[in-house]
Amino acid sequence: QVQLVESGGGLVQAGGSLRLSCAASGRTFSNYAMAWFRQAPGKERDFVAHISRSGGNTVYADSVKGRFTISRDNARNTVYLQMNSLKPEDSAVYSCAADFMAPPTDPNAYDYWGRGTRVTVTS
Repeated sequence: QVQLVESGGGLVQAGGSLRLSCAASGRTFSNYAMAWFRQAPGKERDFVAHISRSGGNTVYADSVKGRFTISRDNARNTVYLQMNSLKPEDSAVYSCAADFMAPPTDPNAYDYWGRGTRVTVTS
């Protein structure tokens, strides 16, 4: 019932910053917990960050703690991922996901997915 569209990916040098956006359809966006996952070529999909329905609680993968920040603007039906101090190992297709009460880090628990936006970090 929810459509998600990511944007903001691109090419960036190591140490740089990028902000991803995920725009959601519907009028009940605030009822969904949101998360970001990423998948590099030939790799499994990895958890990146999660934010609760209210935005008051966040969870991050250890690999991005202190560098990435997830946030949401329920009035705009949008979730963001601010990525700072980017490393080449951050290169991947980043996808946002939504669910009413998904376990934060499990991709199988999320029912709605965007198609992803590619992030490439050069050294």
